[in-house]
Amino acid sequence: MTTSTKLSDRSLGWLRYIHRKAHTPDDWSKEGKPHPHWDDRSDPPLASYPRFDLIDSSYAMGLMAQTTPAWREPYVAVLDQLLERHTGWWSANDWLTQFGDDPNRKDYPDMYRFLIPPELWGNYDAPGWTANGVEPYGIQMDPVAADGMLFYKGFFLVMLGLRSMIATDDRWNEPFKMIRDGDNTFEWSHTAIAAHLTNQWKDKPQGCHCENTKVWPL
Repeated sequence: MTTSTKLSDRSLGWLRYIHRKAHTPDDWSKEGKPHPHWDDRSDPPLASYPRFDLIDSSYAMGLMAQTTPAWREPYVAVLDQLLERHTGWWSANDWLTQFGDDPNRKDYPDMYRFLIPPELWGNYDAPGWTANGVEPYGIQMDPVAADGMLFYKGFFLVMLGLRSMIATDDRWNEPFKMIRDGDNTFEWSHTAIAAHLTNQWKDKPQGCHCENTKVWPL
């Protein structure tokens, strides 16, 4: 069995594409908006938010780094760009704007029926509606500290872990600011997020919430 030590032409094309995409300036603050090349349309209602494009774009960096470890610097540079965006307001725009029950729950398209118990159709939020503020949790503006948003902090930890696996420094284990919207500015680090999520699992062994009231049962 031989181990490949170079990237295929297809992989090189993907690396060129994601490197250009990650280094194209845009603004993920509340006052800005992600560049249109960050996908916010695919796989509604669960994944049609631009942060999922950050997450899905990161996996290849880990795989490529195993094949061509001497190219560490460009892989880390891409991951740093993805991670930096994931600290901005737009990385959690659903959590920061979807308060209470979905006002459109009675008007969901039929394609959502497989996501919702039949007897609750029209009176139940589809997965993907984060429901910040519903009882008994109340409004929690920090998407990492919140009882919900498991997928937000979980996928962020995957990205941080990929970067940690490849890089020689520990940049993201130093405290960094997230969301950065006036009073809604929160400080975290790689280790602090991992410890917080570990404690959430310990406190709720039945599972942590993704959207509020929807436990991830694994």
